Amino acid sequence: MCAQGRLSDHRPFTGDNLISLKRSVRRSRFTRAVRNNPFAVPGLVIVFVFLLVALFPAPFTRHDPTRLNLPDKFLPPSSEHFAGTDSMGMDQYSRIIYGARVTLQNVTVVLAIAASVGYVIGSAAGFLGGHVDEVLMRITDVFLAFPSLILAIAVNSVLGRGLVQTMLAVGFSWWPSYARLIRGQILSVKYEEYVTAARAIGIRPVRMLLKHVLPNCFVPVIVRITLDVGFVALTTAGLSFLGLGAEPPTPEWGRMVAEGRDYLLRQWWVATFPGLALFLVVVGFNLFGEIVRDWLDPSGINR
Repeated sequence: MCAQGRLSDHRPFTGDNLISLKRSVRRSRFTRAVRNNPFAVPGLVIVFVFLLVALFPAPFTRHDPTRLNLPDKFLPPSSEHFAGTDSMGMDQYSRIIYGARVTLQNVTVVLAIAASVGYVIGSAAGFLGGHVDEVLMRITDVFLAFPSLILAIAVNSVLGRGLVQTMLAVGFSWWPSYARLIRGQILSVKYEEYVTAARAIGIRPVRMLLKHVLPNCFVPVIVRITLDVGFVALTTAGLSFLGLGAEPPTPEWGRMVAEGRDYLLRQWWVATFPGLALFLVVVGFNLFGEIVRDWLDPSGINR
């Protein structure tokens, strides 16, 4: 009776139990990833604050970021203007807050373009192989031969100045690394037993690619995206710094640094605070990317 009672207490192993087990394993991996990285908490805090400010900027400031007020130009940091004012009297703190939204928009569009184009080209090259692989990879090598910033400047010069043009230019210059990554992942899984079994029972190649191959290539791409966020933000800010990105009075961090470089010795706050915001975002997402890498790759966690 006791044995029967103990056996009856166990719930049958169902799909719901399997899902809950997977979730608990992911949570434990995430906990170990955070615990094993001494800089995990600062990275998570920076990313959380950046996303919160970028998505909901209005509660964090009481000034209009594009309002000109020439009599108040070059005011130093104070209780009224936390980061001072610029050459047009615009509140620097408000512009930094709203500039976070512009940075998040740039990063999202650029990485969406790069990952999508890279996924298509890398999937075709890795799955089809042969001459298709050879041609697509040689085209990819041509793009990889140029530094991404130089290629983005060249594309941006052709498309013209503007924020949209900058996002397209950086996205167009960023896809080759994703194509290489996807191709390598597909080559590593296309000969696995489950893919061979799917091929043996007559599943069509397109369905095999979409259902059995590509789903197993998502994790490296997610890790790469989180690690690339900071570098994409730095690249788009660099183009704005060179005058190819956002047009005034758009509150964009790279443009703000460029506007303040002529006053760096006297009105140091004009360029310092937006540059510091960009620095923190780059560092924060690099730390966050390391956490995601260790979380999704159990072999990267020290046990």
